[in-house]
Amino acid sequence: MTANTSAPQFGAPPPAAADSLDASHKKGPAELGTEAKSIAMPDTARTTQIHPSVYIVVWICLSSSVILFNKWILHSLDFGFPIFLTTWHLVFATIATRVLARTTNLLDGLKNVHITRHAFVNAIVPIGVFFSMSLVCSNNAIRYLSVAFVQMLKGITPVAVLLATWMLAIEKPNFKLLLKVSTITFGVMLAAYGELKFSMIGFIFQISAIAFEATRLVMVQKLLSSAEYKMDPLVSLYYFAPVCAFMNFILFLFVEAPKLSMEDINKVGPSILLANAAVAFALNVSVVFLIGKTSSLVLTLSGVLKDISLVCASVVIWSTPISALQLFGYTITIAGLLVYKLGTDKLTEAFSSMRGTCAPTFGRRFSAIQKALLVMLVCFCIFLTAHWLNLQPSGGLKFPSTKPAADVPVH
Repeated sequence: MTANTSAPQFGAPPPAAADSLDASHKKGPAELGTEAKSIAMPDTARTTQIHPSVYIVVWICLSSSVILFNKWILHSLDFGFPIFLTTWHLVFATIATRVLARTTNLLDGLKNVHITRHAFVNAIVPIGVFFSMSLVCSNNAIRYLSVAFVQMLKGITPVAVLLATWMLAIEKPNFKLLLKVSTITFGVMLAAYGELKFSMIGFIFQISAIAFEATRLVMVQKLLSSAEYKMDPLVSLYYFAPVCAFMNFILFLFVEAPKLSMEDINKVGPSILLANAAVAFALNVSVVFLIGKTSSLVLTLSGVLKDISLVCASVVIWSTPISALQLFGYTITIAGLLVYKLGTDKLTEAFSSMRGTCAPTFGRRFSAIQKALLVMLVCFCIFLTAHWLNLQPSGGLKFPSTKPAADVPVH
């Protein structure tokens, strides 16, 4: 399904969000976060001797590709049918999970999940509705907003999840915790205020997507609190994809079907649509292996790195302008996210391990990954600072433009 969020990301929760519920109530964008880690991984996944960094790189590449792919289809190719695109992803996921269940052991977790009619009607269907709306709003948002701005707005997801847990009475309000996450909110507000090509309709779509996603995550967390409903990303997709596909199809019939023609589909091309759905589904498969091979710390840092890489990609591919205020606000958001999800103690431990002063096993296993993440973060700051200077009237640094087209449609 595409993206969790602003560029839809199928059912697979992004690591960055997956920790928000964990630290507080948690388990972020993925029904799978912490709970998913407790699921026994397939034997093939356990025995394969592949360095954790490979799974991280594959996940980051696939996750970024899904969002950029969707943006390219919906905006660059001017395919104005986001509901159809989301429905197609879900139909593909429905078929693919059934095929994998019969031909591989990737969905062996189905044997441990027993969904009753009551659970299906009262849990699966409502979650599917929120999931469907989240995907639809996400795909609509990237028609109007730049990928960079969408990623900045998504930084507020942990705050939305926290508020959802209070509204649904999963946890009691904790205003000290709310004050703690206020830094994230402040950073996102600065980023929004500094957006140079702000679109109110796109902003409303993205905030709605975040609200729907936060509600879905809390409902999933409540469902997974029961041992009999423990599910990994693919098993979860096996149950939710058909429900979401049906919901989206009904919506598509009323909203987009009267305007969609074969000419529109041929303009994009069946092969491109097939590749788009395949990449989105591959993302969910990669998450199954990722959650069993890395720690929550590395998952969170990888999620942040993925968001940063998308911001950079948006700048390079679509020449997205980013103001100094936006850059400052996003930096605050990232810092707030790391502190909220990991805590100062764990961040200090991670920093120490990069210097080789932490526990030997932790340092040997993850120091290279952490150092790479740190280098990427520094490069990101340098890159965006240089890009911003290049946009100033006075001159600053001068780089050749990569592409004249903006990352948002002109209305």
